Amino acid sequence: MYNDIKLEKGMYNLSGKNFTSVLEELDPSAAYIGTDLEPLDAFERQLKRYNIKVNGENCDRVEKFFNTTDTAVLFPEYVKRCISKGFDETVLSSVTAAQTICESSQYLGCTMIDNAEYETTAQAASFPVADVREGTTAVSLEKFGRVINASYEAIRKQRLEVFGVMLRSIGVKLALSVVRKAMAVLARDAQSITVSSLTYSSLAELYGSFDCFDMTTIIANPAAASVIAAMEQLSDTRKDADGKLILPFGSELVKTSAVDENIIIGIDRNYALEFITSSGLVLETDKLIDRQLDQITVSISCGFRKIIPEAVKKITIS
Repeated sequence: MYNDIKLEKGMYNLSGKNFTSVLEELDPSAAYIGTDLEPLDAFERQLKRYNIKVNGENCDRVEKFFNTTDTAVLFPEYVKRCISKGFDETVLSSVTAAQTICESSQYLGCTMIDNAEYETTAQAASFPVADVREGTTAVSLEKFGRVINASYEAIRKQRLEVFGVMLRSIGVKLALSVVRKAMAVLARDAQSITVSSLTYSSLAELYGSFDCFDMTTIIANPAAASVIAAMEQLSDTRKDADGKLILPFGSELVKTSAVDENIIIGIDRNYALEFITSSGLVLETDKLIDRQLDQITVSISCGFRKIIPEAVKKITIS
């Protein structure tokens, strides 16, 4: 049971496992199905065990994590989850078709040559070939990170909910730098329609340039996105259940400053982009547990690759 687990620093340093997965092995969530604790994961059950409230009206302060040596062990996971939540709130999930974990600093994926027409084949004749080969150009994983400098004395009385918002904002900004890399990969060598100004007709032309793939997503800089949203033809544009703007031809409008102002990218997000990372967010843990919060580094090593180039098109505004 979750009340009997001994929390230790070493839980963060087991090869191939993160802190929560170690807790889940010791305290499986499956054991709580049908109970009041079913909605909680193993980490959240530890917060409940020690009565640490991280949000809401009776939210605790940062120093609550350091009441005991056991609760101090929970603090790095709290910090990581807050930053990860901000990271995940960005557009990255809206433009990624697949995510790959790569244990080295370079990744060599597969490419597919499939140029022959899909049509009937005469009796006894050979079928056309779709040739899948190992790629010839490796993707180098680049490191994105931030140093968090906040002394324990400066934050110990801060409410966890407010401190969590600050940490989430770091995750949002960190993700934006990662998304810039993703947008550069999508735009590079993509089939382009060149126009003098952005109009509804140019968006329709972009939509019509997709053949067997669909344009599920349009990605635009905030300035261009505002032009699109203000188009007369989009006056009846609907929003989905999550509040996302859906254009008349079914494409979601994604706004991000990671895209150049003179480029509009259209993708089929089910086929376009591969997100490659060596791990999730990496955070120094020992210093956090020991209340040495100065110079704490959070980072992620990642890269991107187009999977199916035909699933990406763009408008270039000259």
